Amino acid sequence: QVQLRESGGGVVQAGGSLRLSCAASGRKYSPYAMGWFRQAPGTEREFVASMVWGGASARYADSVKGRFTISRDKAGDAVFLQMSSLKPEDTATYYCTAKIIKGTTWSEWGQGTQVFVSS
Repeated sequence: QVQLRESGGGVVQAGGSLRLSCAASGRKYSPYAMGWFRQAPGTEREFVASMVWGGASARYADSVKGRFTISRDKAGDAVFLQMSSLKPEDTATYYCTAKIIKGTTWSEWGQGTQVFVSS
């Protein structure tokens, strides 16, 4: 079983930056892709960013393009989300997720890390 654990959340002023980390542990695996979703209170969980493990391609939600960057470490055991120019509407719980096989759903989820952006 694979465990995903997020860290790096916190409180930041609008315009500031945060870097979220997601560490994967458990059995050794190479997922097809990893990504980040977020969920604000009273809303549905929404896609933020993802990247395919074997390539350089990344996808972003329109709301974060140009402000957020997803990356991974060389060992393939962690994925990061660099968030800049943060806005109050970025306030949410951020979840790390993994898609093990291409064409399947996001099946592995972390517990989430909270981000609060003050105005």
